[in-house]
Formats: sequence, structure tokens, C-alpha cells
Amino acid sequence: MANTLLKVTGLKVSYGGIKAVKGVDLEVREGELVTLIGSNGAGKTTTMKAITGMLLAEAGDIVYQGRSIRGMGSWDLVKLGLVMVPEGRGVFTRMTITENLLMGAYVRTDKAGIEADIERMFALFPRLKERRDQLAGTMSGGEQQMLAMARALMARPKLLLLDEPSMGLSPIMVDKIFEVVRDVHAQGMTVLLVEQNARRALQVADRGYVMDSGEILMTGEAKAMLDDPKVRAAYLGEAATA
Repeated sequence: MANTLLKVTGLKVSYGGIKAVKGVDLEVREGELVTLIGSNGAGKTTTMKAITGMLLAEAGDIVYQGRSIRGMGSWDLVKLGLVMVPEGRGVFTRMTITENLLMGAYVRTDKAGIEADIERMFALFPRLKERRDQLAGTMSGGEQQMLAMARALMARPKLLLLDEPSMGLSPIMVDKIFEVVRDVHAQGMTVLLVEQNARRALQVADRGYVMDSGEILMTGEAKAMLDDPKVRAAYLGEAATA
């Protein structure tokens, strides 16, 4: 069995007096694609923000590569290879595509490697290559999502966290995003994916966790979860069968 890359135990996060995450346990092993699914407001994004140092955990622990990272800032975590593509993309709108990619490599000093990785991103996302000198703010939502993913990959992460990458995108662009997620994982990238499109997420994942009201309700192999009547009824929009 592969080594555990990320292990979250007893994670609790509150803000504004609301207990958003109530004792979550999850783990991601090296080389896995793990998805965290659940309805809007389940606590998925809050969990991701706590893992990446954007929100402070009030209890529990977050262990990455065998060391506790609870309380560490996002800057330091990127240097350790833990990188998130946030919900809403967050590209630098007044910078070009190429400048955005260079920003993704800000923790690196290997100039030749950075240039090679930019070309690798252009091969992975041909649409970005066509628009390499275009301002990111003038791109479509789907193109910005591609750029956000490419920018994160420029940091050469050991663990890539994706928060709602398909949100608000056209069906064709959703297909493209999930194709890239599948390709990146096939190349050996470890991925933790938060996604409201439960069916698509489970189709590409190795394992899944179902989250509701700040708690993990169930976990299992993704293929088995796709066939689970409770998951199908609650998250895949299908009527439960007796």
C-alpha cells in the first residue's frame, strides 16, 4: 500500500459562531485521486481552506508527509508541495497568461525548468498557448479555470487540491477540465478533489468521502460509491430503489 501523504484527524473549524467542520477524518495516499463530495454548504471548501492554512483549525491535526502542518501559512505549504486551486479560480486578471504561469513558479529558482514547464502547460492546455499574451481577465470562465490549474502545476506540487473546478462552466468545458484532471493523475500526481458534480468526481477518483453538515457520512472506493443506492439518491439525482 502506498504511503499516506495527507492525514486529517478530528478537524474542527468554526467561524462566526457556526461549527462548519465537526471532527473530520480523511486521508490521501501517494498517487491517489481522492474526492470529497457533498451538497453546497456541507463544509468541503472550509476543510480545504483549513488544510492549506487559509483558515485556522480549532481542533484536530493535519499531517502532511509525516509532519503536522496545522497552523502553517499557505506560503510555506506551497514550498512543501501542497498547492490548491481555489474555488472561483483567483487568476491575476491584469497579468497575461504567461505572467500568471510565472507567478505559479514563484517558489522556484530553476529558470530552465520553469521555461520547460511553461511549454508543458501549453501542451496540456493548447488554448492557453494560443492566448499566451492575453490578459487573464479577458478570458472565459473555463479558460481561467485551465489557467488556474496550470498555474498551480507550475509549482510542481506533490499534492494538488482542486476546489470545485467545474463550477459555473459549460458542459464542454467541464468535460475538458475532468479530462485534464484524469491526465494529470495518470501522470502520477496525487489529487484531492472537492466537487459538487458527484458523478463526474467519482468517475475519475480512486476513493471518495461524502460530507454533510460538517461531518463525513461515508467513505469508500469510488466505483462502489457510484453504485451505492444512498449515494445515487442523495448526490447523483437518482431515485433510491428498494
